[in-house]
Amino acid sequence: MSFVKEVSTWILAGIGGVIQSIDEAEIGRMIDVIMAVRDDKILLLGTGRSGFVGRAFALRLMHLGFSVYVSGETITPALSNDDLVLVISGSGTTTTVVAQAEVAKSVGSRVVAVTSHLDSPLGKLADEVVLVKGRTKIDQITDYEGRQISGVYDNAPLGTMFELSVMVFLDSVIAALMQRLGIHEIDLRARHANAE
Repeated sequence: MSFVKEVSTWILAGIGGVIQSIDEAEIGRMIDVIMAVRDDKILLLGTGRSGFVGRAFALRLMHLGFSVYVSGETITPALSNDDLVLVISGSGTTTTVVAQAEVAKSVGSRVVAVTSHLDSPLGKLADEVVLVKGRTKIDQITDYEGRQISGVYDNAPLGTMFELSVMVFLDSVIAALMQRLGIHEIDLRARHANAE
């Protein structure tokens, strides 16, 4: 087996373990909160690779008919107290993300955080938290000395396990929303971009 296949097998097994460890009640609350804002706005927050994962989730929410926006885009409207802000940050400490979540809270929007650190600034200010375990930038610093001593290194660098696990988890949330809404793939296709 090539090294690429060996690492991919390790990553896929890791993602499965991470997703199975997510608390069922947290998943249920997240889905309920999303369903509750069916007629309002959803804003996705995240930077770097977490931001890319948020964009992918926003796209699928749009395909389901939600009014969804991504932070930083010029067409993003003002938030209100009826809106939902979904924040993705493994560390829960990313300054710009935490600051935007604080602004969302100040206008009364509900904040749902997807993070690996419940006790982070983001975890503490969120109304709901979905805890997704995965190595993040905080863990990289604390793991460094141990890896140097043991000679054991992570095959998935930086925050890869968090980001990939969240990507698969959020696509699974989309499947659950489809089931709840009675929407099928053909309905999503109707909202898929046709001016590509």
